[in-house]
Amino acid sequence: MVPPPPEFAATPSAPRTGRIAVVVSRYNERITSRLLEGARQCLDEHGVPDARVDVLWVPGAFELPVVAEAAAASGRYAAIVALGCVIRGETAHFDYVAGEASRGLANVAIAHQVPVGFGVLTTESLEQALDRAGGPAGNKGYEATEAALSTASVLAQLGRAAPRD
Repeated sequence: MVPPPPEFAATPSAPRTGRIAVVVSRYNERITSRLLEGARQCLDEHGVPDARVDVLWVPGAFELPVVAEAAAASGRYAAIVALGCVIRGETAHFDYVAGEASRGLANVAIAHQVPVGFGVLTTESLEQALDRAGGPAGNKGYEATEAALSTASVLAQLGRAAPRD
């Protein structure tokens, strides 16, 4: 695989301007608070001061897209990170919530050309969720934030690119 040219490399550098919205589900807060810790660590390591970060709490993963949509439509944010946790139960509820959260967040990113880091865990058990929220499998909140910052950097670079003739 040929690496991208350096001027368009996906670097995890933070956007120089704009704010970052972190939208967090209160449902399964034991998990989502750990994902938020990972997101905050990533932002701190990439030089994004707390003063440029808005943490927006919503009831559950199903509500993440509507708040991400409002954040993107506001024009205030260089990137959005969505954090949630859906654990499979005995009914089809898991499939509807996880699927609609995923679809809705992807639609926000595409419609507004604003990166939306997808930090919504979809696991079979609480143990799997804990593993992915700072346990042996890392912190997916950190990873989603890093992905959003990298994508914001690429989008900013594309915006500065010279138009083709």
